Amino acid sequence: MWIGVGLLVTLVYVAFMFDVPRFAIGMLQFGRQARKGDLQVGDPMPEVDVHELPSGEARPLKSLITNRPLVLVFGSFT
Repeated sequence: MWIGVGLLVTLVYVAFMFDVPRFAIGMLQFGRQARKGDLQVGDPMPEVDVHELPSGEARPLKSLITNRPLVLVFGSFT
């Protein structure tokens, strides 16, 4: 029994050490804010500026369209 209690205390300590409760609460809040977009396949590309890494320079998205493949990554990785 004491091994189980010690394991539980260790798991709770590690969870708080890595700030897991804050991330879990943040994900729950994001889930309520998320919405389905209205872009469809074949829709024109939105006119937005993108920021290049690592310079942070803003350029129109359309200026990046060439005869080479273009990969855009959307999302939050925090």
